Amino acid sequence: MDFREYKQYDGVALADLIKKRSIQPLDVLQACLEGMRAHQQLNAVVSTREKQAREELKDLHGEQLFKGVPFLLKNSSQALKGEELNGGSALLKGSVATESSHYTKRLQHAGFIMMGYTNSPEFGLKNITEPKLYGATKNPHNDSYSPGGSSGGAAAAVASGIVPIAGASDGGGSIRIPASFTGLVGLKPTRGRTPVGPGAGRQWQGAAIDFVLSRSVRDSARALDVLQTYQPEAAFHTPLFVEGFEETMHQAPPMRIAYSYESPVGTPVSDDAKTALMQTVQYLDSLGYEIEEASPSIDGRYLMQQYYLMNAGEMANMRRRLEKTIGRALREEELETESFVLSEAGRHVSAAQYASSLTAWDEHAAKAMAFHQNYDLYLTPGTASIAPKIGELTPSLEEEQRLKDSVQRLGAQDQLDLVYEMFLPSLTYTPFTQLANLTGQPAMNIPVYQTNQGMPIGVQAIASKGNEASLIRLAAMLEQSDLWQG
Repeated sequence: MDFREYKQYDGVALADLIKKRSIQPLDVLQACLEGMRAHQQLNAVVSTREKQAREELKDLHGEQLFKGVPFLLKNSSQALKGEELNGGSALLKGSVATESSHYTKRLQHAGFIMMGYTNSPEFGLKNITEPKLYGATKNPHNDSYSPGGSSGGAAAAVASGIVPIAGASDGGGSIRIPASFTGLVGLKPTRGRTPVGPGAGRQWQGAAIDFVLSRSVRDSARALDVLQTYQPEAAFHTPLFVEGFEETMHQAPPMRIAYSYESPVGTPVSDDAKTALMQTVQYLDSLGYEIEEASPSIDGRYLMQQYYLMNAGEMANMRRRLEKTIGRALREEELETESFVLSEAGRHVSAAQYASSLTAWDEHAAKAMAFHQNYDLYLTPGTASIAPKIGELTPSLEEEQRLKDSVQRLGAQDQLDLVYEMFLPSLTYTPFTQLANLTGQPAMNIPVYQTNQGMPIGVQAIASKGNEASLIRLAAMLEQSDLWQG
């Protein structure tokens, strides 16, 4: 098997070939390595573990669901014992994981072979992947464009065929955004669905969750069967879906569907993004689905302000922990601009503000659940346009200095206003995804559109908590249609 043949298969197909002994796991591993070499220019993979991966082939056994399938982890919360995990930060370069995360252990138990780590922005804070430590990752559809972020390295690796499925995480759209920009299946599961820790019971107060990016719906469905869990020590829990996501993926999706292409924060939405959504809506209408233009009664700008407040508080906490570890204050230049500005603003967020912000999350979650009493699914564009060009959303040196100087002299509220201003250009590209992170709902990018220039834009579907099965069924149905662009 060479790379050209290998990349035609999804993860389920590769596992089936290995189980039937139609191909040897070593041949699959070598094809993956060939793909890494062939696509080095994408800068998707930042570390490899060929020797260790070859050794781990000896541990494959039985009927593992992804037996022998190559996998790349995201350089963030997906720890693998003995491997460097630096979160895309030069400050943490050389940091080695002392134990594997529960997420990684689950995937290894299912038979995945860990090939290394993908590129991600510092601490996963941006919707592009251009860390100073490793440089920019490029979009396989056009290498002048970004694949998005923060799971941009994972998206580029899957879209180029290096691996059929890769580790990703989503704290504000970091699975769905790169999936929209690169034409992939990108599911963010319900809060509490997949493993966290050890050493943590939640990520970003429940906004962030680990899962995967894939090219096929069945790969994501099977991965969710592998990863769904009940962890008594975790902060959030979701009842297990005992029927099985892969087993039920071809059942009919629910009928009542709302849609909107209006940006929840009042920013522009491109004609291509609107067309992607409306073609999907018209197709579903032709099949007899109950379709209505409607959206939940949510103040999108206010909700984003609460989201950035959380980001600021989390970065301030991370900075304080890092300073305690190294025994000194961090210098301004040791953190990238976004990390520094957020951590400075977070130092002045009061406990009362933080608690009030989380209350706002819960209030909006209640509004969203009330909306889903009338609608099974809510459709929006995945992103407001095609991907930005490389460097477009990275501030210049002058702008970096302005932001760092400003945040240190402003008062507390003005600092938070500066954070919103700093992220507004990025938010303009991706205003649709953060809602599901704050409400805890599952949401999915479905690759159903490409522009005349061959650049993808997805459609996002959101369901009520615990109802990933409906998203998977909708995507599986669209995968069989002429709309599919995955």
